[in-house]
Amino acid sequence: MALWMVAVMLLVGVSARAQSGSINAFSPYTMYGVGEINTPGTLAQRSMGGVGVAARQAGMINLLNPAGLSMVSRKSFLLNFGGEGQNYYNYQTLGGENKKSAHNSFSIRDIAVLIPLHKGLGFSVSVTPYSSVGYQMMYDHAFDPNDPVWGNVGRINYQYQGEGDVTEVKFGVGYQLWKNLSIGVAAQYYWGDIDRTFVMVPVPISGGGSFGTVSGQSEYSISRFKAQVGLQWNAILNDKRILTFGAVYDLGGDLKPDVTNSIVGDDLYQTTVKGDTPHLALSLPRKISVGAFYQTAKWAVGVDYDYQDWGSSNKQSEMTGVNAATGTAFKVAYHDTHTIKAGVEFTPARYDVRRFWRRWSYRAGVRYGSFQQSFDGHDLNEMAVTLGVGVPFKFLGMSAVDVGFEYGMRGFNVNKNVGLVRQQYFKFAVGFRLFASGTENNEYWFMRPKYD
Repeated sequence: MALWMVAVMLLVGVSARAQSGSINAFSPYTMYGVGEINTPGTLAQRSMGGVGVAARQAGMINLLNPAGLSMVSRKSFLLNFGGEGQNYYNYQTLGGENKKSAHNSFSIRDIAVLIPLHKGLGFSVSVTPYSSVGYQMMYDHAFDPNDPVWGNVGRINYQYQGEGDVTEVKFGVGYQLWKNLSIGVAAQYYWGDIDRTFVMVPVPISGGGSFGTVSGQSEYSISRFKAQVGLQWNAILNDKRILTFGAVYDLGGDLKPDVTNSIVGDDLYQTTVKGDTPHLALSLPRKISVGAFYQTAKWAVGVDYDYQDWGSSNKQSEMTGVNAATGTAFKVAYHDTHTIKAGVEFTPARYDVRRFWRRWSYRAGVRYGSFQQSFDGHDLNEMAVTLGVGVPFKFLGMSAVDVGFEYGMRGFNVNKNVGLVRQQYFKFAVGFRLFASGTENNEYWFMRPKYD
């Protein structure tokens, strides 16, 4: 027992350094709040569009519903870990000119351990990235004869930059109450740092005097607990097929970060042209997820629906930016989100002795929903298509290597209506599932030998 606890602590440290060592998102839409929410779940779940609220599969750690942890083999040990590379591509048209930018990043994903405590009782510890912030933008204040800033100072260039991550550590327990009903609870700890800065650079008009640069920085340090409860019910359970329904409720709440704000100006006349930095409350919504998962020997099909009350619990808003169509500042505010996910997995023949490739699992999925913030009253729609494959290490074994690919896009509607950025992204991930249970299938990962 002590061995796996040491392994988890080491992996937590590695994950923390990996998450804080680089910008893991590159999007102007991460300028507010907690940033871009990473798709939750193991790589196998993300390769099926992110479904898994009702999933009950041997050899899988269900990171979406703690009730699924009750599907654990006795005298076993399951370790899940992997990495993900991302490419962001941003596109925008301003003043008839096309603007483009791109960014690549890599991060460790979904380190998780699952062990049995008793028959039908499983315990897991997982470390996953919850959200990421990463952006760099510039804005020139256009000429306005009625604007006192322009009249007294001249052209102003604003530069905005931010980076940081929020990481989730989850301790979950799942228990099978009866043959067809399981429940689960999880404690979630969130920690991380987000830094946002702005720099104002004036370009004085002729005879307008000398004005210096003004810079500001906001540092957010997060350390907060919340909880999650879930259940799963098998409507059909026999040797040929399984139909499971699941539900999860996440308790939201304010992350209450420790905030340090600073504004520094070197203006000769101590004049502050602009002294703020855009922000929204760093809080998490209440979340309700429901799903269905159907399995046969060859097929697994799942559908999930997520609702998050971002807007109901966060009333703050920001007036910022300029609507390219109207030339006026637009409003950024939280709003409730609805997301639909659907996925499928096909395994031609799990017990084929001669043809190795027929034991592979092929996955595909789709996801459609909206971002947690609206822009000038317009929702930010986003969608993704996923593909993946799971390759078992050995015959009748549950250990496997998973490979997944995701293509997504967001902002195609606000790009047209407000003139904001249209974004595309590609993600490529590799994950490993190491299952140890010498009593069932002679997989002896992490087992200490009796003889040297």
